[in-house]
Amino acid sequence: FKTLKYRPDFPERFMMIEDARSFCREFFQWYNHEHRHSGIAMLTPESVHYKYYPELLQQRAVTLAHAHERHPERFVKGKPIVKQMQNAVWINKPIQNATQSVANA
Repeated sequence: FKTLKYRPDFPERFMMIEDARSFCREFFQWYNHEHRHSGIAMLTPESVHYKYYPELLQQRAVTLAHAHERHPERFVKGKPIVKQMQNAVWINKPIQNATQSVANA
């Protein structure tokens, strides 16, 4: 909820449930379709869910390579490295033994 509550337009309180629903509807549209997430290689959840990300990461790599060739002085840490998608991302990673125990029950 931190991303939601720390938005500059997040109100101190909602006067009516309809106000909260309207705010959240707009927020989740932005969060899923525009906001780039550090945990998923600075991509949007939409681009990951619909598997648009391989092309996006390739375009990003090409763009950064061209920028580095033209202006290497801007890249003080050397050639830029494009973050890649992880195989799995967890909020609460399942414990392997607990998962197997449930499956065997």
